[in-house]
Amino acid sequence: MKILIVEDTRSSLLILTQFILRFGATALQAENGERAIAIFQAEKPDLVLLDIILPDMDGFAVAQRLRGLEEDGGWTPIIFLSSLDKDEDIERGIAAGGDDYLAKPISEVVLGAKIRAMQRIIQMRTSLVVLAHKLDIANRELKRLSASDGLTGIPNRRLFDEYISREWRRARRSTQGIALMMCDVDHFKLFNDTYGHQAGDDCLRRVASAIQKAIERASDIVARYGGEEFAVVMPETPIGGALFLAEKIRHAIHELHIPHSESPHGQVTLSIGIATAVPGEHNRYEELIQAADQALYQAKHDGRDRVIRAAPVPGH
Repeated sequence: MKILIVEDTRSSLLILTQFILRFGATALQAENGERAIAIFQAEKPDLVLLDIILPDMDGFAVAQRLRGLEEDGGWTPIIFLSSLDKDEDIERGIAAGGDDYLAKPISEVVLGAKIRAMQRIIQMRTSLVVLAHKLDIANRELKRLSASDGLTGIPNRRLFDEYISREWRRARRSTQGIALMMCDVDHFKLFNDTYGHQAGDDCLRRVASAIQKAIERASDIVARYGGEEFAVVMPETPIGGALFLAEKIRHAIHELHIPHSESPHGQVTLSIGIATAVPGEHNRYEELIQAADQALYQAKHDGRDRVIRAAPVPGH
């Protein structure tokens, strides 16, 4: 344990240093405020014993400076040392950032008791900080899990709804367009009936992974929309960029080479519907979803394993 002693009287400084050494701690010495601040920055002591009357600035000002130097979440106990023992002096010391007050002359027994008390507070605080950090990690993981699809690991419908709603509002403010891709695994019920649900689950995981890998921009997200259907939200994307990505994804599913004996294509394929919109004052993102769904239905109707674009969703 490192203890910074800020005391301008040489005899008092030596006495306090001996107390600290006998306590088993390391003593850092400063005879004025500026030196104390410099040592505090360099050594980061565990505790500060701070005289109120100093040659260059009073201890209250030093305490305020030390508090300003602490890192976020950091805390170093400060015990004021002074012959001033009026209630207002103690109140001023606490207001300046002090944690305790010792009247001079300092008793070694009392000082030792104060240091041990501060040690216990530091340990409890450290435990609380560690616990808070663990809770923060657990909460982030819980939030991630609540927003992730349990089967595929990609964002779920809940996160999709939140994301497209947020991006729709942002696009409205910036007058930028937004594109949406709805993807559906072709003949998936027949695949499940033929190969079993375990193979079906594995198929969905591989398809989700392939779509995820095909997306390069951090602002684009793929989510499991429901069953064998996936949605890709593409902020600030014109129809040309959306079509390019859709064909890239369709080709990526081909490259998986997942056999499907009940499909005319002989393997698992993907039908994709795309819609774009520039959000206006009165149109809603649900219209974009509906347009992409209709385009997907058309892709299914036209023979599957293809990309169909919808007419742009009009702004109002």
